[in-house]
Amino acid sequence: MKMPPLSFVSLALTGFIAMSFPAEGIAAQDEVKSPAPCPTFTPLHGLLPILMWIGVLPKVVLATTIAPSDTSTSIVIQPNPNDQITCGKTAIKAIDDVIFSTRTLSNGKSKDLLMDLQVPEPSKRRPLVVYVTGGGFIQAPKESAPDLRTYVAEAGFVVASIQYRTVRDGANYRDGIADVKSAIRYLRANADHYGIDPSKIAIWGESAGGYLVAMVGVTNGIKTFDVGSNLDQSSDVQAVVNKFGATDTSTLAADFDQHTKDVDYAKDNPVAQYIGIVPETHLLDIRIATTAANPLTYIKASAPPFLILHGSQDRIISPSQTLTLHNALVAAGGHSTRYVLDGASHGDLAFLGDSKAGLPWSTNQTMNIIVDFLRESIGGAQR
Repeated sequence: MKMPPLSFVSLALTGFIAMSFPAEGIAAQDEVKSPAPCPTFTPLHGLLPILMWIGVLPKVVLATTIAPSDTSTSIVIQPNPNDQITCGKTAIKAIDDVIFSTRTLSNGKSKDLLMDLQVPEPSKRRPLVVYVTGGGFIQAPKESAPDLRTYVAEAGFVVASIQYRTVRDGANYRDGIADVKSAIRYLRANADHYGIDPSKIAIWGESAGGYLVAMVGVTNGIKTFDVGSNLDQSSDVQAVVNKFGATDTSTLAADFDQHTKDVDYAKDNPVAQYIGIVPETHLLDIRIATTAANPLTYIKASAPPFLILHGSQDRIISPSQTLTLHNALVAAGGHSTRYVLDGASHGDLAFLGDSKAGLPWSTNQTMNIIVDFLRESIGGAQR
C-alpha cells in the first residue's frame, strides 16, 4: 500500500494532538493542593491503529523476540507499577505556546517552533530541564508526558517541553539537534523572564528525543549545530537524561527478530529519511549513521553526566542501543549511569492501545531516580 504524503500525515497527527489534550493546558494553581494523580492525556486508542492499518500513518512494528543484552554495567530495577507518582503539592505556572525559533523549511515555508513551560511557584531562579519528546522523527508533540513533566516541575525545576523539526518538515538529524540547541539558547537569553538559573540546564528526552538529547549533550562546545538566533548564548548543557533513545541507527533493530529488522531497515523508512538516505537504494546511509549522526563520534571525557534508562522488553528500540552509549561514555572517562527496567517496554504505548506499558515509567522509583540525578547534577532552586 502506497504511503500518503507526509503533509497528510501531519494533518492527521495534528488532529490527534488537538483532540487528545485539554485545550487549556495545565493551569497555574492558586494554592497548594493535596496530592492527586498527575495530569495525563487520553489518546484516541481506536483511531491510531486504524490510521496505521490503512496507511495514513506509518505502522509501528513491535518485535516478537528480543535478544537479552548485557546488564553487568547497568543497574537492574523492577518498579512496582502500583506505586504511581502523584502531583498537586506545588503550585505550577503554565506558559504555553512560546515561540523560541522560526525556521525556513525545505519547501520555502516558515515554521514557528513552540515550547510549553512549567514554572514552580514562588518565583525564584531555578535550574532548567528541557524535555524533548519522542515521535519516531515524524511528529514532535510538545504536549507529551504531562504527568512526568509536572512531577519534575513540582520537584523545583523549570521544565520546558519543546517542538523540533521532523521528516514531515523535510528535516534531518542536523535540524533536530539545531532546534534543541536553539531552545536552550533562547531560554538562556530569557532566563530572567522565566526565573531560570542559566548555569544549570539539563536535557531529558525519550525515544527519538533520547537520540537528540544524547547528540546535544556530547556536542557541547561544538558550534556546528548552533544555527539561528541568540548565538551569543551557549547551548551547552550540564546533564542529560536519555530514556530508550537510539544511538547507532544502522543497528536500531539489532536485538530483534528478522521480520522486525526487515521492516525497520526498509526503503524510505522515517529513521532513514531523518538520518540520511543513499539515493540509489533509498536505504539508510550507514556511513552517516555510524559517523556524523552517531553520538559515539563525539564522546569525550568532558561530556556532561548522563542518566540512561531502558526497558528490557523494549520492542521498538533495541535495549543494546543505550548500552553501547553508556559503555562508550564510561570508557572515555565520562560519567554515565544506566538503569534497566526489568520487564518494561518502550515507555507509554497508550497510543497503540496498551494502557499499562507506561506504568513502570511513572512509578515513584523511576521518577525519583530521574529527580535525584537532576538534583545531583544541576542542583536545586536558589533561595
